[in-house]
Amino acid sequence: MSPKKNLDQNINQDKLSKKAYSLFDFTKKEKPFLIVICVLISIAGIITPYTYAAMWFGFGLAAYSAIANDSIQTIGTFIASNQHKKWYWLWLFMGLIFVATVTYSWITYGGDVSYERLTTKGLEKAPESFVFLQLAAPIVLLIMTRMRMPVSTTFLLLNVFTYQAGTILSVMEKSLSGYFLAFFIAIIVWFALEKLVKNYLKGKPAPYWIYFQWITSGTLWAVWIMQDAANIAVFLPRQLDVWEFVAYAGFVFLGLGFLFYMKGDKIQGIVNEKSNVTDVRAATIVDLVYAIILFYFKLYNSVPMSTTWVFIGLLGGRELAIALGKEMGDSKDRKKWVRRALKLAKNDAVKAMIGLLVSLVLAVIINEGVRNEILDYFR
Repeated sequence: MSPKKNLDQNINQDKLSKKAYSLFDFTKKEKPFLIVICVLISIAGIITPYTYAAMWFGFGLAAYSAIANDSIQTIGTFIASNQHKKWYWLWLFMGLIFVATVTYSWITYGGDVSYERLTTKGLEKAPESFVFLQLAAPIVLLIMTRMRMPVSTTFLLLNVFTYQAGTILSVMEKSLSGYFLAFFIAIIVWFALEKLVKNYLKGKPAPYWIYFQWITSGTLWAVWIMQDAANIAVFLPRQLDVWEFVAYAGFVFLGLGFLFYMKGDKIQGIVNEKSNVTDVRAATIVDLVYAIILFYFKLYNSVPMSTTWVFIGLLGGRELAIALGKEMGDSKDRKKWVRRALKLAKNDAVKAMIGLLVSLVLAVIINEGVRNEILDYFR
């Protein structure tokens, strides 16, 4: 065997050893979490035949897992830039906005808390029975969230309930267009503002900035709920009565409290690793641009979309604009920052794509209608 082949073989063995050690290290550090996952899987297996109990069990898992994963989009910068504040004040602010937003939808749309996102063809029917994999989908989302993967909860939770492949394609089309729109808008906005922001962000923020940030974060959170409440409500009847609504809103409200107490948990690192997001002024700009984009897509049509894809597109474009706008004497330094920005954008997109692939596999396995449409297409 040639020296080059020996070297390549050794490199491959080192890579495999590192991956094996990383997996072993994860299971060792996350032993309590993995025990909880095993318990949840066991309960899901037992409870699946009992429709009403399975409905509320699935909702509870979906509510926490969806908000925990998507928290990086809406309250991630809010948490990052308000670390000095007491967690319960942050919780009450965001929690009451959630209650007000879903209450408006419930009253306006006759018991529908999803702002009519679940009236889309293929999702308009509430589940009359459940299969194990539908209850397992939010458990998979919990695991991916723990691994800091920005997975699309829209894909992972809605795709397992739709009975039409066309609905999945419509959601994918809208979500991917949102990603690219957010990416290019972020480049334009932050490249245009880079010099102004860089000069203005020096020193301690003026006191009034905290009010701007809370207003924009609250607005973003409300608009996000209008888009993604469907991901949680998909387990439930399409029109909730009073007690079902109280259970829905109350559970999510308490779950938000736990999330704020944990300061966003593991996935918060995706926000914290980006440039300047702990600065209240930078966080305000991120939230404002994101809220405008989401509101545009809300008005565009009622088809659900992945807000995760919009968010990672926004952060990716922002990082690239910041890198391109840096004033450096050495072009190698600029290239280094551009490579870093592209690497961050690629890593987030790859992780989100893994979630999409998982959701597509689950949708094909679970839903006969989706399987038949795909088979008919290839015949």
